Amino acid sequence: RAAPTQLSPEHKLRVVRAWKATGAIVAMTGDGVNDAPAVEAADVGIAMGVSGTDVTRAAADMVLTDDNFASIVAAIKEGRGIDANIRRVVHHLLACNAGEVLIMFAAAVAGWPAPLAAIQILWLNLVTDGFPSLALGLEPPEPDAMRRPPRDPRAALVTFPHGLVLLAPGGLMAAVTLVGFGLVWQGDARRLREARTVAFSVAAASQLGSALACRSDRFTALERGVFSNPALLVALLLAALLQTTLVMLPVTAPLVAAEPPTMHHWLLVVGLSLLPVTVAEVAKLVRWLLPQRTAGGGAR
Repeated sequence: RAAPTQLSPEHKLRVVRAWKATGAIVAMTGDGVNDAPAVEAADVGIAMGVSGTDVTRAAADMVLTDDNFASIVAAIKEGRGIDANIRRVVHHLLACNAGEVLIMFAAAVAGWPAPLAAIQILWLNLVTDGFPSLALGLEPPEPDAMRRPPRDPRAALVTFPHGLVLLAPGGLMAAVTLVGFGLVWQGDARRLREARTVAFSVAAASQLGSALACRSDRFTALERGVFSNPALLVALLLAALLQTTLVMLPVTAPLVAAEPPTMHHWLLVVGLSLLPVTVAEVAKLVRWLLPQRTAGGGAR
């Protein structure tokens, strides 16, 4: 019986380079000194932590501390979750900030006074925008994360088409905020602070709703599970509590150029702020139903 053929370090390195030349993303596992050149040349070098040599571990990007190949799968899933969370945070931040810019720009074009005071914009960025963004970074991976094709590593984090898509939720948040401001203001300078309070509250509540919509591009917030990300739930409740307390207390409301809203104002705030997140969640259902109907029609 012929002895098994042993690949030399040069052969392993050539295999890795040949795959990379085709445009493939190459991962290489190894434990011996002869694996080190190929491990280092691969896009992802993986060394055995128990049986691997010091040279191979030094050349690797990732070390399996348990020498279990199943850990590679778990690491890939975790990596895809981290990548998706970065996109969620960026999506939420850009959508909220685009909404704030559109609010001020549209009001200036219309010749209206500023719907939001500078201190109110600062509060939105720090609390109702900032708290949920931090919690979105802890979102668990989606159930089908490992069934999707890998993302092109050369693709930009935010592409131009994606940037245009971000204008939709930002535009909706701006629209409902301007509607709330206009309904209360009605051209009366004496009601300007009252109108700004409503606009401030609508913008804040809309941003909290945007965080729920940003949890997934395809699954609704209910499908993701209300308690699957406890950090987000705490962040939303804390931000909502701080926002409500800020505008309701006669002592703190003047600090942000606001005044305590009436019950009528709160009904207006709740009704308008629910619109953007409702549209976003319904759009996910529509995108899911259309392929189903197309497939059903083809089957007939």
